[in-house]
Amino acid sequence: MRSLLLFSMLTLAMWTPSSVQAQEPRQYYEVRSYVLGEKGDSDAIDQYLKAALLPALQRQGIGPVGVFTNSPNDETGSARIIVVIPYASADQIANVKAGVDGDATYQSVAKSYLDRNAENPPYQRIESELLVAMDCFPKLQVQNESLSNTNRVYEFRIYESPNERLGDLKVDMFNSGEVPIFLASGIQPIFIGQAMVGPYTPSLSYLTVYPDEPARLEAWKAFREHPDWLVLKDVPKYQGTVSKIHKYVLNPTPYSQM
Repeated sequence: MRSLLLFSMLTLAMWTPSSVQAQEPRQYYEVRSYVLGEKGDSDAIDQYLKAALLPALQRQGIGPVGVFTNSPNDETGSARIIVVIPYASADQIANVKAGVDGDATYQSVAKSYLDRNAENPPYQRIESELLVAMDCFPKLQVQNESLSNTNRVYEFRIYESPNERLGDLKVDMFNSGEVPIFLASGIQPIFIGQAMVGPYTPSLSYLTVYPDEPARLEAWKAFREHPDWLVLKDVPKYQGTVSKIHKYVLNPTPYSQM
């Protein structure tokens, strides 16, 4: 048993993403949640995203953009539509917004949605966070073959940390070996990022994909039992780095690009 633990620790130590991937520019991700509330109009939001926003973003060179709906039984207790928008740099965010706002086709197609008055909003609120990709996963990855699988499911997680120091240590834990254990267990990341702005900071968030719901459950079981995870989770400096986990099991919309 001791030799297995030593081997696992050496394996994790040898996996140095900073030396392999740090040269790649890191992306930024806006995660936008349309919280419907009691009077939300999911059809109006869906039509706006499908016909107006995603095409306008594509004309600005932005994509792939993911659009998902949550399970009605998740921890939030409220239906929401989650949109993931990737950017190549922080500067691009403001430039893209200006481009979309000045897009005449967007303004025309989105008119009925944008013209709704204060008494008839399509959602209760938009919750957003801005993430910067981490060294272990500097760019979003979408497997094209997964897009043709209509049974695929996604899981979006947010890990809150008690303070900034512990939040940075949780990021270090991912960068030091958590992702290879994900992959070995059948957990396929789409993106992983640390929050720069958001309601749960300090925190990190990530999106993963699975062939179907049974595969998701089996992958997390394999992760919890993986010998390398049993070593990594007990490393003293990583203790207490997560104070709360938010978990959303998501289904893609038919027009989602993830």
